[in-house]
Amino acid sequence: MILVTGATGLVGSHTVLELLRRGEKVRAIYRNEDKKLLTKKVFEIDHATDLFNKIEWFKSDITDLPLLEPAFENIDTVYHCASYISFNPSDRRKLKKNNIEGTANIVNLCIHYGVEKLCYVSSIATLGKRVDNLPITETDHWNPEAPNNVYAVSKYRSEMEVWRGTQEGLAVIIVNPGVVLGPEVFESGSGTFYKTLRKGLPFYPQGGTGFIQVSDVAVQMISLMKSDIKNERFILVSENTTYKEIIERIAKKINVAAPKKPLKNWLLQLLWRLDWLKSLFGGKRKLTRNTARSLNSKTRYSTEKITSALEAIQ
Repeated sequence: MILVTGATGLVGSHTVLELLRRGEKVRAIYRNEDKKLLTKKVFEIDHATDLFNKIEWFKSDITDLPLLEPAFENIDTVYHCASYISFNPSDRRKLKKNNIEGTANIVNLCIHYGVEKLCYVSSIATLGKRVDNLPITETDHWNPEAPNNVYAVSKYRSEMEVWRGTQEGLAVIIVNPGVVLGPEVFESGSGTFYKTLRKGLPFYPQGGTGFIQVSDVAVQMISLMKSDIKNERFILVSENTTYKEIIERIAKKINVAAPKKPLKNWLLQLLWRLDWLKSLFGGKRKLTRNTARSLNSKTRYSTEKITSALEAIQ
């Protein structure tokens, strides 16, 4: 049987759907009934409600080891998709608890129960940056001295927990997806674009990065997990493009006006400072200095390794 953590999230729900389509038996971790409704919407969008009823749901929490342990009984493969997403420095403790300690719990239980293989969903945020403008590859390693945001730090340290597992005999696959595009029902990934565009967005960021459809993430993870490949990491990006291009596509899809004005650097610098000032009076950070920097920077990612691996598998 296969265990999927974060099964009510964007990547997790689509992973569960793809596994069930292939006839696999899936145990899915959830925290509350409301979260399960998000997964159900994914199945409804894909006209697969009949498959939703085949999920073996298990109420648990990756940060609660005694509650989590029974979920690993009779499990041979694990997809660890659960993650806490925040770029707010004040959420550092939550990020540590959920991403780092939660991943350590998953790794330890995989080892204890003799799980055959673990797939960890990381992020392109854990990859090093280049100064030569060439696409970033899996060999561009994390720079601890760089101005990394708190989310990236937590995901990098989570990866270290997974690599630790390999030293104890656990076979792993780590994937580093770009910005994940999916249905509007989710707040992460492209869900942020949907929400912002519906409110009315006058400016578009001038930067760009790597993007990928959530269904592609699920398919590629499963292909890697079913192969003999182990103890490797893979960038999952379908397209390197601009935020402007993606925003225009989504705006067209939901029939709203796309922003026409570029978000100038001076305005971004002003906005993140105002956001910081607001946080001093109890407001929640929405735009940090690191986020502002990334919105107007253009980064490209290499797809050579995952393309070669998938071709070899087929």
